[in-house]
Amino acid sequence: MHAFDVLGDPVRRRLLELLADGERSAGDLTETVRAEFGISQPAVSQHLRVLRDHGFASVRPDGARRLYSVDADARPLHEVDDWLQAFRRAWTPRLAALDTEIARGRRARRTEETP
Repeated sequence: MHAFDVLGDPVRRRLLELLADGERSAGDLTETVRAEFGISQPAVSQHLRVLRDHGFASVRPDGARRLYSVDADARPLHEVDDWLQAFRRAWTPRLAALDTEIARGRRARRTEETP
C-alpha cells in the first residue's frame, strides 16, 4: 500500500494528527475517534494496525496498555514530504508575498495609531 493510500482515509489521518501531539494510549485514541467518526473499537484497532504495518506509527506496551506514537523513522512521511516538495515551489513564493503584505498592513496600522 502506498503512503497516500494509507493517508487517504480520514480516520487514519485523524489518528496521525492525534499522535503528532505525542504518545497516546490505544484506549484514548479509540475513544476520540469513536466519538468523532462513530466507528467501532475493532475498526479503530484495524486503522491503527494499518498505520503500524506501513511505518507511520509505532506501539509499545506499558503494563496492560498499548501506547502509540508517530514512528520516529516514519519513512512514509518523508516520502510524502519529498513528493510535496515539487508543489511547495508553487505556493511558497505566494505565501512569502502574503506574509510581506500582512507585515506592511501591521506597520501601516501602527503608524496610523501613533500620535
